[in-house]
Amino acid sequence: MRIANTTALSVNVNKVALLRNSRHLDIPSVVHAASLCLEAGAQGITVHPRPDERHIRGGDVRELAALLRQWPQAELNIEGNPFHNLMDFIREVRPQQATFVPDSEGQFTSDHGWDLAADGERVRPLIEECHVLGVRVSLFMDAEPAAMAAAKAVGADRVEFYTEPYAAVHGKPEQAAQLARFSASAIAAQAAGLGVNAGHDLSQTNLTDFLRAVPGVLEVSIGHALIADALEFGYGETVRRYLHCIREAAP
Repeated sequence: MRIANTTALSVNVNKVALLRNSRHLDIPSVVHAASLCLEAGAQGITVHPRPDERHIRGGDVRELAALLRQWPQAELNIEGNPFHNLMDFIREVRPQQATFVPDSEGQFTSDHGWDLAADGERVRPLIEECHVLGVRVSLFMDAEPAAMAAAKAVGADRVEFYTEPYAAVHGKPEQAAQLARFSASAIAAQAAGLGVNAGHDLSQTNLTDFLRAVPGVLEVSIGHALIADALEFGYGETVRRYLHCIREAAP
């Protein structure tokens, strides 16, 4: 959910689940972590439940959906490959947003966007089903301006830009060219009638620069860096620091 004219922060809690799964205990609690993030001002919670349940499990999705019903001003975003296990979760809990990601089942982490020339016609009916369920759909996409019209044509409501190429060169000479590419892609997406989200390797260090350069970003989904920072600062203080980065970028 976008508040006023600022970018919404959705906290990805996968890494909390990954730590919990390293022992046969229920700590740290994914739901408690999400609660603390919401209490600190996060506008959403993101999960990416993979088929092997190496971090987020089916039970986590259901418990987080129940939690978010107590936070009507916040949103649940469920990410995943709609050809694997994602659609079962969408049908069951009906989150506010589904982010379709073209991961393979054993993929270490998301590292590329959709090739809609190859997969667009397979994706289209699943987007339509989400709309019938009242769920907004965002497609995980590389920042390629020419691809934005295709995302709109298959029915997407938003695109989520894969931001690792920018994060990898932040503070280096290549940063300006990457930001120009993301900016052009955001303009193309909005011209096509799409909302713009962003995520992957965004952090306190690079977030403000990204949002200053890329117009109209509605939501950033941040997990690894934010949870790593929370080990040092705690969930509440860390979320407040990321919200400050977002405010610093606002006009």
